[in-house]
Amino acid sequence: MSQQAYLDHNGTTPVAREALEAMLPYLTERFGNPSSSTSQGLAARSAVEKAREQLAALIGAHPDEIVFTSGGTEANNLAIRGAAVLSPQRRLLTSVVEHPATDRPVGGLEREGWEVRRLAVDSEGRVDPGAVPAGALGIGTLILAQNEVGTIQPIAEVADRVRAAGGVMHADAAQAAGKIPVSVDGLGVDLLSIAGHKLYAPKGVGALYVRRGTPIAPVLVGAGQERGLRPGTENVAGIVALGAAAELAGELLDAESARQLHLRELLWERLVAGLPQLVRVSPADGCLPNTLMVAVPGHIGGEVLDRAPEVGASTGSACHSGTHTPSTTLIEMGLDPDLALGALRLSLGRATTEPEVAAAADALIAAVNAG
Repeated sequence: MSQQAYLDHNGTTPVAREALEAMLPYLTERFGNPSSSTSQGLAARSAVEKAREQLAALIGAHPDEIVFTSGGTEANNLAIRGAAVLSPQRRLLTSVVEHPATDRPVGGLEREGWEVRRLAVDSEGRVDPGAVPAGALGIGTLILAQNEVGTIQPIAEVADRVRAAGGVMHADAAQAAGKIPVSVDGLGVDLLSIAGHKLYAPKGVGALYVRRGTPIAPVLVGAGQERGLRPGTENVAGIVALGAAAELAGELLDAESARQLHLRELLWERLVAGLPQLVRVSPADGCLPNTLMVAVPGHIGGEVLDRAPEVGASTGSACHSGTHTPSTTLIEMGLDPDLALGALRLSLGRATTEPEVAAAADALIAAVNAG
């Protein structure tokens, strides 16, 4: 592979060296089943519990409130469908800019007769907490940081209203954890989802925070692992890596947030200097520090990237990219469909450097001008 400026960290992150080193022994000599009483099993159980503590510390939770899953999608499904089983109210609140990992479980409940209210967003992709409808609610679910444009939602204000209406509040924090401070108490949420591969841990591991006392039922059935909420032998190596990645994220959070914000603004300044017609879609404030979505009028984002092989980026969410149809999120934000087709999502990471940002900007400018 040729050297490429990788600007798709919202799609996935590389595994941190610290996470890889932590997990390797649990793929080799420390192979025990954490549910067994052998010395190997007890060592595995101890490692899982340490990881639970590390992840809990990142979000200000108690370790016994962390349930490990196979990733963010499973965590979202467990939160939404698991809460729905025990909810006395069949009314759900969400938004029009959710990731498919939440929107599709919500759609499943809607087909089963749940009343679903989807909050509209403004031109920055943000909901209005004042638009939360009156009356009893069963569940509220919102994405904390929007995966395409990076907009941070006013979760705490929405959570206040949802919980006052008798509902359980869930936040999808897959894109937020490790990039911005996340406090479950500060947000006022009952449930919060985390995806390992957005956090410099491997793919195939994630977690759901479940506040003590929150009514929730398992979606999968089997043995009693993870307090009975996620049966199946734990992915010990992946969980250990997630714990190490969470600890590292906490240590680097302030410095990396500031550094990536600086690089993001440098990227925007260089791009708009070469492409004055460029439209900034991501808000400058109230946005993930690493995320910049722009739109090129008169162009298709995927074709621009095809002409810029030096840049690894996306035209939208990694889960629903690759088609020449405008992003639903951008349409809901009020962008003209033709302009939305020219969208590029540029998301920075820990390894991104200033020379890399400059080279990527130059390559994208040349690709647009070549079209």
